[in-house]
Amino acid sequence: MSRVCELTGKRVMTGNNVSHAHNKTRRRFLPNLVKATLISDVLNRSVSLRVSTHALRSVEHNDGLDNFLLKARDTDLSAAALKLKKDIKKKKAEAAA
Repeated sequence: MSRVCELTGKRVMTGNNVSHAHNKTRRRFLPNLVKATLISDVLNRSVSLRVSTHALRSVEHNDGLDNFLLKARDTDLSAAALKLKKDIKKKKAEAAA
């Protein structure tokens, strides 16, 4: 399993540990990923995704998963999230027609 958020695309970053003597050793900054079950109001089902805690806050701020996905860039989303976004758009179009 890769360490990438499925909603925001947040991934592992690299940097240095710097000691008091200013010695530098490489290190990794890992994203805070959690397995979360989010509910889609449009699709009337729950979806399990591996997302960062920052993404969870963003989903809540945007009034749910559906609004967040519709506003999100396709380049940031995983394949599963892209399929979910497509399904939501399709269902909304059917409801509007």
